[in-house]
Amino acid sequence: MRLKTSTVVAVFAAVAAAASLSACMGAKKKPELAYVERPVDQLYATGAARLDQRRWQEAVDYFEEVERQHPYSEWSRRAILMTAYAYYEGNQYEDAIAAAERFIQLYPGSPSAAYAYYLKAICHFEQIMDVQRDQGSTQNALAALTDVARRYPTSDYAADARVKIDMVNDQLAGKEMAVGRWYLRQNQPLAAIGRFKSVIDKHQTTSHTPEALYRLVEAYLTLGLVEEAKRNAAVLGHNFPGDRWYQDAFQMMERRGQPLPDRPTPASATRRASPDPDRPPSEASPAPEGLTTPPADEAAAEAATEGTAEGAQPAEQPRRRPWWKRIIPGQ
Repeated sequence: MRLKTSTVVAVFAAVAAAASLSACMGAKKKPELAYVERPVDQLYATGAARLDQRRWQEAVDYFEEVERQHPYSEWSRRAILMTAYAYYEGNQYEDAIAAAERFIQLYPGSPSAAYAYYLKAICHFEQIMDVQRDQGSTQNALAALTDVARRYPTSDYAADARVKIDMVNDQLAGKEMAVGRWYLRQNQPLAAIGRFKSVIDKHQTTSHTPEALYRLVEAYLTLGLVEEAKRNAAVLGHNFPGDRWYQDAFQMMERRGQPLPDRPTPASATRRASPDPDRPPSEASPAPEGLTTPPADEAAAEAATEGTAEGAQPAEQPRRRPWWKRIIPGQ
């Protein structure tokens, strides 16, 4: 009996060893250039030529060879960034991020550090999934883009980062809206309200704001909270008088016997009055810089306009750049 047991153990051990060996043999090892000492400018120029030929991995190999053979040269510093860029072009985002972070750690005061931060942010940005998927990449992109805008506020990188931050916030708001709609379909209005309020509180300058306000009206009416529904409908009408979501909210409140004082404005009139007349039709109802609440009565209205009497000039409000002027550097 002992002999049989030892034989079985030996067979299993042999099978496990064979499997381990085959796995090691099957794993692909990253090919490396044979070490042949070359002038640094020749190595760098060859890597740059491979970039021009879109042979990304070969470019990486030559730039890494610059670092290996000439680690303390000015060429080595440049090669790290070029390695990051080649990885990025090859869609190897994690490797690109690692190379960019290594440059930042080694040369934090370099003028090129701005590009390293920007490239890292773009790698996260291009990994953003659709709103039905986990938004971990979206959060990483938001943090990295915000870092670029904070560190280099007057640079072209920061200008592009701010445009992309708007896009990322729109993505995050879209995720909240998708979850909130699902809760409404499951007849869970309280959970849905939490999601829609998150859009209003955190992402109110995105394109999802009008629908979020409408969904709040819908959810509050489902719960029988008519005053809350009226309040959110009033905010919707005050900020988006010509939006289709306010038209739907207005009709919904009328059907419930709770008519709103302000009728929807025709969409065409709203488009002509838009501060962005060159905005394409899909953006005809842009979100304002921040939501405002309509005055509750005449006294509140007078208080809101205090300090702008005849002869006084109201403070000039900043305007968002037209969509067609939001240029991406290098494109």
